[in-house]
Amino acid sequence: MARQYTLQRPAAAAGPRIDFAAELNAQQCAAVTAPPGPALVIAGAGSGKTRTLTYRVAYLVENGVPPHNILLLTFTNKAAREMLDRVANLLPNDISGLWGGTFHSVGNRLLRRNPEAAGFAPGFSIMDREDQQDLLDAVIAKLGHNPKDKLFPKGEVLADVFSYAINTGRSIEDVLVEKHPHFLEMSAEIAEAQKKYEAKKKDANSMDFDDLLEKTLLMLQQTPEIAAHYQRQFQFVLVDEYQDTNRIQAEFIDILAQHHGNVMVVGDDAQSIYSWRGANFKNILDFPKRYPAAQVYKIETNYRSVPGVLEVANAAIAANVNQFRKELVAHREAAPVKPALVPLGDSAQQALFIAQRVLELREEGIELRDIAVLYRAHYHSMEVQMEFTRHGIPFQITSGLRFFEQAHVKDVAAFLKFAVNPRDEVAFKRMARLLPGIGARSAEQLWAKASAFADLATLIPQLPTFSVPAKAAKAWKQLAHTLEEIAPAGAPQPPGEMIHSVIEAIYDDYAKAEFPNYEARREDLNTLANFAKQYSSAGDFLDQLALLTNLDHEATATQDETEMVTLSSVHQAKGLEWKAVFVIWMTDGMFPSSRSLESDDAIEEERRLFYVAVTRARDELYLTYPHMRLNAGYGEMMQRPSRFLAEVPKALLEEWQISGGY
Repeated sequence: MARQYTLQRPAAAAGPRIDFAAELNAQQCAAVTAPPGPALVIAGAGSGKTRTLTYRVAYLVENGVPPHNILLLTFTNKAAREMLDRVANLLPNDISGLWGGTFHSVGNRLLRRNPEAAGFAPGFSIMDREDQQDLLDAVIAKLGHNPKDKLFPKGEVLADVFSYAINTGRSIEDVLVEKHPHFLEMSAEIAEAQKKYEAKKKDANSMDFDDLLEKTLLMLQQTPEIAAHYQRQFQFVLVDEYQDTNRIQAEFIDILAQHHGNVMVVGDDAQSIYSWRGANFKNILDFPKRYPAAQVYKIETNYRSVPGVLEVANAAIAANVNQFRKELVAHREAAPVKPALVPLGDSAQQALFIAQRVLELREEGIELRDIAVLYRAHYHSMEVQMEFTRHGIPFQITSGLRFFEQAHVKDVAAFLKFAVNPRDEVAFKRMARLLPGIGARSAEQLWAKASAFADLATLIPQLPTFSVPAKAAKAWKQLAHTLEEIAPAGAPQPPGEMIHSVIEAIYDDYAKAEFPNYEARREDLNTLANFAKQYSSAGDFLDQLALLTNLDHEATATQDETEMVTLSSVHQAKGLEWKAVFVIWMTDGMFPSSRSLESDDAIEEERRLFYVAVTRARDELYLTYPHMRLNAGYGEMMQRPSRFLAEVPKALLEEWQISGGY
C-alpha cells in the first residue's frame, strides 16, 4: 500500500523561496506544486515540458525532499544534464545526490551495485552495437551458418529481432511475422540462436544495451529485498517523455513506485510515434487505469508557434479516437500569413518549388539553419537533395546518409558502372563481395581473371567458368546471367530496367539478410529506379549521379556547418523546431505510409506523426504534395492528397497555385 507524504519546507531552509506562481503559468504551476501521489502531466508541444519537470524537482527539494530520494528518468543524457543544471541554478542546495539519467544509465548503476543478483559477476562489460554483432556472428557460425552466408540473417538483423522481442514482450515468431516475414521459416533456428547468445553473454560476463533494462527489471522482480531498498530510497519518481516508454520501462517505473505511489510522468500522447522500435502507446493512455488515484494535469499554452500553425495542429490530431483531448493555445501573436497548402505537378516540381522558396526565404531574412524539410521516409528526400545540390543550397541530413552515399544505393550502382565500364575494378569487386563466401581475397582473384578480357561481350560468356568458393557457385552463375540481362552482347540497357533486374535477381535476397531496415532500403532502390527512368542511357544516368554527389560535397565543404537547411524524417525531428518548415509528399501511401493503411491504430500513429511535423514550425508552414508520381512499371500515376489534409478545414490554409515554371 502506498505511503502518504506531506510536502513542507523545512523551517531552517536557506535562501529565498522560488515564487512558482510568478515564474510559471497557471497550468504549469498546478503540475509543479501537485501534492504527493501519482500524477500524469499531459504537456502539449512547445508548452514548456522541460521547465515543468525542472521546477517540479526544485519544488520537491525546496519542500524538504532530500535529493537522493528523487529519481529523474529521461531518454537522453543531454535531457537529464539540462534539467539537473537548471535545478542547480534555481536552488542554493547541493543536489549532487539526486539520481538523474536515462533508463539505461540508471539500470547500469543498479546492476553495478548488485551484479550477482542479476546472474553476472562484478566488473561485467557492456557491449556496444558492433561488439554485439560480432558475438552474434560467432553464435551464427557455431550453429553451422557461415556469417558470410547471405541467406541466414546477419548479426545486425538478429540484434534487431531480439531487441524488439525483449522490449515488447513478444515471441521471436511474432516479431518475425511483423517485421521480417522472409525469415519466418527459420524461426526455430533464430530462437535457438537467441538461447546460445544469452549463454555466450553469461560466459563472457557481458551485457548488451537491452540487458541494462531487462536484467534490472528481472532483478527487482525476483529479489524482493533489493526492490524494497530502492522503493524506500526513491520517494519521488519523475519520468520524462513517458509516451515513448516500452513494456520494460513502464514495469520498471511501476515496481519502483510500488511502495509510495509518488510517480509523476510527463509526456504528450499526441507525440507517441515510436511503436516501430517498441514504445507502447498504451502506457500513457492507460496510466489512470494503472494508478486509479492519479491526478491528470494538462499544459496547453504553446510558446513556440504562431496561432495559425497551432490551429492546423489542433485540427490535425482531432480525428484520433484514442487520446487525451487538449487544445494548444498560442502565447504568441498572430502571423500575417496562413500556413500554405501547395499542390504541385510532380515530384520534380515539388523539389524545385522547395528549393526556390528556400532561396526566397533567405532573401526575406530567414537563415538557412532556421529552415527544415520534413518527410515521412528518407527516400522521399531524394529529389529535394538533388535540387538543393543543383541550386547550391547547403543542407544537412539528420535522417541518414545523403541518398547517393548509402551502401545499398552504391551496391546496385556498381552493377551499372561495371556494365558501362568493364575496366572498373572497384565496381567489379563490390559486386563480387555481395555474394556468399566471397571476401576481399576471392574478389581480388576473380578480378585478376576478369580484367584479362577486352570487353564485356567476351567476358560474360566466360564468367560461369571462373573458379569460386562452393558457397558462391549458384550466386556466381546468377551474377553472370544478370550481367547478360542488363548488358546483352555488352550493350547496357536503359538504367531503370537495369536497376530492377539487379534488385530482383540478386540484391533483394542480399538486403533481406543484411539489413534490419530492409523495407526502407527497398523503397530507396525503387525510388532510384524511378528516377533512372528519366534517362535512356546508363552512362548519362551514372554521370548525373557522380556530378550530383561531387557538387554536393563542393557546395558544403566551405560552408559554416550551422548555415544549412535541415532535411529530416519527422521521427528524427521530434523535439526540434525551425522558423519555416516544409512537410512534403502529403499523399496517401506516402504520408500516411502505405503499410499503415491496413490498421486503425497505425493510422492514428501516422496522424500523431503529422501532428509532430506541423508543431515543429514556429512561423511558417508549407504542406506540399505532387499530383503525379513516377512509379516503376506503371509510368506516371495520379496521387491522392493525404487524408490528413482533408481533415484540416480549408479556412485554416492558404492554397498556393504554382505555375509549371515556378
